[in-house]
Amino acid sequence: MIVRIMEEGQFRIPSSLLDELNVIDNRIVDYVAKENESDFKKELGKLIAMIKENGKPLDDAEIMESDLIVPPVDLTLKEAADIFSGDGLIED
Repeated sequence: MIVRIMEEGQFRIPSSLLDELNVIDNRIVDYVAKENESDFKKELGKLIAMIKENGKPLDDAEIMESDLIVPPVDLTLKEAADIFSGDGLIED
């Protein structure tokens, strides 16, 4: 599975990681809905860190379609409201 972290590049992650990412994604949706900015920021940081720690960065010259696009760590709560609603980034 190919994941793009905006402003950081693409990573190849094992499909088995998707369930763990979905748990974090669902928490982010809850925090955004409650307008809990500090916990939203922490969870977004965890999501990005998990992708980086478990994924293999793709070479910038290698252009592949992304299966999932993750916003950058500096995303605002207001911007997140448009992205992290309903199912969030990862459909349940």
